Amino acid sequence: MTSEIVVIGGGTAGARLARQLGADARVTVIGEEQHAPYNRVLLAEVLAGRYGPEVIALPEVPVRRGVRATSVDRERRLVHCADGTAVAYDRLVLATGSNPVLPPLRGIGPGLPDGVHPFRTLDDCAALSAAVTPGIRAVVVGGGLLGVSAARALAERGAKVVLAQQGEHLMERQLDVSASTLLRSHLEALDVEVHTECRVRGLRTGPDDAVSAVVLADGFALDAEIVVLACGVRPRVGLAADAGLTVRRGIVVDDELRTSDPYIHAIGDCAEHNGVVQGLAGPALEQADVLASVLKAEMPNADGTADTGTAEARYTGTRALTRLTLASATSPLDLAAFGDPTPRPGDDVVQLADATRGAYRKVVVRGDRLVGGVLLGDLASVGALARAWEGDEALPDSVPLLHLLTNDGGL
Repeated sequence: MTSEIVVIGGGTAGARLARQLGADARVTVIGEEQHAPYNRVLLAEVLAGRYGPEVIALPEVPVRRGVRATSVDRERRLVHCADGTAVAYDRLVLATGSNPVLPPLRGIGPGLPDGVHPFRTLDDCAALSAAVTPGIRAVVVGGGLLGVSAARALAERGAKVVLAQQGEHLMERQLDVSASTLLRSHLEALDVEVHTECRVRGLRTGPDDAVSAVVLADGFALDAEIVVLACGVRPRVGLAADAGLTVRRGIVVDDELRTSDPYIHAIGDCAEHNGVVQGLAGPALEQADVLASVLKAEMPNADGTADTGTAEARYTGTRALTRLTLASATSPLDLAAFGDPTPRPGDDVVQLADATRGAYRKVVVRGDRLVGGVLLGDLASVGALARAWEGDEALPDSVPLLHLLTNDGGL
């Protein structure tokens, strides 16, 4: 391919796209971080001290590291960067990812007080690792997937951890109440103090301007030397909005991952397809693979011909499974969730619980389709269940529903 493809973002989606396009493609990847691309899903393992940063590195692709794209000139097809350079493109791909949500708390101004950390990048992880010492008081704000991972990692490093979750139960987007209760028990066994239905009002700082407490809505203060903000993420769309592209919650794309400008595509956490921002690694990889096929089909080869064999590539959405595996010699945690685990009237529900072993399995069946499930502690059947759900396959009439929770999923 002889056309210039510029990718803004050196994360999971951008790096995967560059690899899939191949060595013959003329691709420039612009990455704001100084690090080579890495697997963000494993940051908690680095924080816990089980992995070094080099272990989570992705297969290397050439990236202009530490360079921030500041604007896109769509008329001249140029990307302007903070270092004063401009990069020309024939096709531009926005893989700008997402930013951590910083809640509107008292005590958070233009910058974060000392001791207050987001948990999104390898630099965030390094800063937290440097700050953690045995016995230090840490408060994690947010009880979703990221907050649970951070709290567990800090506890394993010897911190005294309090987890404050505004919702009724932990990981409420993925888990039902029963699974969340087991997850809470798991954290409490690691001496993590868990508070649900707990709204944080602000932060308190000491004379040295470092955080000293997290103040709750009822006025109660949680002493803190470290605060981790794990309140979710927001698609990073500023560059696209400033360039005049259509932006809703994310950058709006069609089935070819194309934005409102036919020469610009978007993939990963920043992209919104059919009203959905996926925000997970699996969909980001799938989008990158589809877009690689689309671009190969559009771009001329060295002899001037097009690669028409991939012209039909389309992205139709991803049925993504949430997986959380936290290794530990004494207290491992395996969790998987997919679809909607909350049944509707008329749905069939099968569940097995073993409180002694801390295991829980539940699936929801609607008609002849698997529509959701949660597995915690025992994931022997997750492979078969995930395949049936992701493929939206009809369940065989010959298999009793209870067998869905056996080791092979009954399939």
